[in-house]
Amino acid sequence: MKWTQTLIPTLREAPSDAEIVSHKLLLRAGLIRKLAGGVYTFLPLGLRALRKVEQIIREEMDRAGAIEVLMPALQPPEIWQQSGRYETAGNVLFKLKDSGNREWLLSPTAEEVITTLAANEINSYRQLPKNFYQISVKFRDEIRPRFGLMRAKEFIMKDAYSFDTTDEGAMAAYKKMYDAYTRIFARCGLKTFPVEADTGVIGGNYSHEFMVPAETGENEVAFCEACGYAANIEKATSGIPKTAAREIGGAIEKFATPGAVTIEALSKEPYKVPANRQIKTLVYIADSKPILILIRGDDQLNETKLLAKTGAVAARPATPGEIYALLGAHPGSLGAVSLTLKFKLMDRREYFDELKNLGLIVAKGEIQVLADERLRGANGMTTGANEDGYHLRNVSMERDIKVTAWFDLRTVTAGEPCAKCGKPLKIRRAIEVGHVFKLGTKYSEKLNATFLDVDGSRKPSVMGCYGIGVTRTMQAVIEQGNDKDGVIWPLSVAPYQVCITPLAVAPKSQVMQLAEKIYAELTAKGVDVILDDRDERPGVKFKDSELVGFPIRIGIGEKSLAKGEVEIKPRNGVLQPIKSEDTVPAVMRLLEENMAK
Repeated sequence: MKWTQTLIPTLREAPSDAEIVSHKLLLRAGLIRKLAGGVYTFLPLGLRALRKVEQIIREEMDRAGAIEVLMPALQPPEIWQQSGRYETAGNVLFKLKDSGNREWLLSPTAEEVITTLAANEINSYRQLPKNFYQISVKFRDEIRPRFGLMRAKEFIMKDAYSFDTTDEGAMAAYKKMYDAYTRIFARCGLKTFPVEADTGVIGGNYSHEFMVPAETGENEVAFCEACGYAANIEKATSGIPKTAAREIGGAIEKFATPGAVTIEALSKEPYKVPANRQIKTLVYIADSKPILILIRGDDQLNETKLLAKTGAVAARPATPGEIYALLGAHPGSLGAVSLTLKFKLMDRREYFDELKNLGLIVAKGEIQVLADERLRGANGMTTGANEDGYHLRNVSMERDIKVTAWFDLRTVTAGEPCAKCGKPLKIRRAIEVGHVFKLGTKYSEKLNATFLDVDGSRKPSVMGCYGIGVTRTMQAVIEQGNDKDGVIWPLSVAPYQVCITPLAVAPKSQVMQLAEKIYAELTAKGVDVILDDRDERPGVKFKDSELVGFPIRIGIGEKSLAKGEVEIKPRNGVLQPIKSEDTVPAVMRLLEENMAK
């Protein structure tokens, strides 16, 4: 390809709304252009890089035994209602109506579609196992699209779905996909690491995310350098000890705390109650039902863990009005001591109408109390008295609070001991590029994807699902590979592997004739080459080549050619003068060495 025959609109400065390095370089290098928030056009170079990522994915999916299909982007809502995700994933679904006023959904993923296909086409154990995959456009109604392709409304994803007869078979399929993902990201030149992850609205009981370390990543990962433990912060646990036990003290004592409505305020004069001796009481509405959540004063609630542990579809903090209607006190003075809690819940006559209007009537004056494991056995604690301006001291979790269930509900912090080996955990930011799930029978049961087993009984298929953000992976390559001058593409996904840069472009000049000769010879050897035939100053050409990030540049000028030489410059290497007749062999050696790495 010749530069003047394609479109590479490089920019000296990035648009002001580009926030992170990779987003800026996508725009400056002329790879994409924004149409609207979260919606982008891929320009020729960006599309070439994207197609190379897709090709790597296809090769590894095929190698792992997956079968490529292509499913509709337009999906009927009935199958989402049947799976139960019409409501749980409703906040990201694009919904539209046709001319007959029938509702449709734009595909954010395809569990429902592929399971419906399996229900109709797979009937016997003899047809299993199967693993289907596709690479297609997906749509999600992101409230705040940002960071270019990282969080977009329209994006390209590879999604795969396995169907097996047994749990053991499903785990074998999971392992194949896990290994394929490891190869895919390595071939794309990405340094990734897998972490334990929450399954979210997709469901299932086992999953890993593939993360790219990046300070601009939206995910936080807890990891241990000593033993290799790694988990998304939404899933991570630690070996941090429970609250130090004290002997159960005397009776609970109520004391005035006017104006002290925060953990910090209660820790200062005149009260001086350390945060780790306080019980933080939070009120949440989970699937329209109020619950109390207790965690230590110096800990933070992990809402993802709350959803996972309770099985709730949705949970949110209660509003101050809802809290007062329930407990007769405002945030900052709340507690779950059984006597005060029971009194408040039973004596709700003045709040009854408001509770009814809010849909928060609590049956039999009871409310669920969920406590974080770190509080188990804790004594000598301080908590709110469910009366504005008052707290209680000498509180025992065992004696004074009726806990419905104990869970790990807190967010891990850096420096805590690893649950596996005891060494300090670290936390880093990262970009999620892939996710593998073991789904079990969640979808196959609801959508009737069953098979006739060898014993004549009908059973649901055991499923797995596996996603890669293709457009996100391409941007992650740039986020990880760049310098002050621009992109540093790995050879495997670079739009072009070699850029030939003649400094004199008159058709009959010796410089251009040599450039054309080298271009033809490298092209004949299967090398992706672009010839910069623009009539521009050398500085402009060199800067654009560095900005776009071609792995190898061949510079040909009249001065160097007078000595019978050209200049070869690896993108992140040193300029090398070389005899003009040795140019093609030298480039081929560099390409082979690079691919071997």
